[in-house]
Amino acid sequence: MSKHQLIVTILGTDNTGILSEIATTVSEAQCNILDSRQAIYGKEFSLTMIIEGTQSAITKAECFLPALFQRLNLLSMMKRTSHHEKQNLAHLFNVEFSGEDAAGLIKSVTGFFAERHAMISAFRQRTFKDKVTGKDNMRCKFVVSLPSDENVDSLETDLMALFASLNVTGKVVDKQKKDPNENVTSW
Repeated sequence: MSKHQLIVTILGTDNTGILSEIATTVSEAQCNILDSRQAIYGKEFSLTMIIEGTQSAITKAECFLPALFQRLNLLSMMKRTSHHEKQNLAHLFNVEFSGEDAAGLIKSVTGFFAERHAMISAFRQRTFKDKVTGKDNMRCKFVVSLPSDENVDSLETDLMALFASLNVTGKVVDKQKKDPNENVTSW
């Protein structure tokens, strides 16, 4: 039987039991949660998940979930998708940079990766006051998946040049290269 998938994005005030109610409703629709990401922002939260089931199960989810979200006072969007595949994590690396906050920093760095067809699979950014200077600073972290034909050393050199032009400091950690001091254990 053919599997269908639905991407569900939710935003609202964080309260105890919301995830449990959502998981129960997804299960009652006879769907499975394939992947999900949640973040808490102060008193608010966001959740994005992809669920899978038969065509009739996905249709049930499309009917059951909006009623639940309305009852819980949550904003939501849903979109059917063709086929969810795990991301190609063959060449994964972390990018971190920080410095004085300025307009256009994130745009410049994300544009750099877009030009190279790299996928940003995770992104985290925060701003804070520098205790010494009192200026607004920022720190940003990306997890990036690089196309197999891209030269990592060249990319790192170009990225460091971009960081210098933006007056920020940063680093690239290639997840394929193991740190000899890293204690690696498997699960």
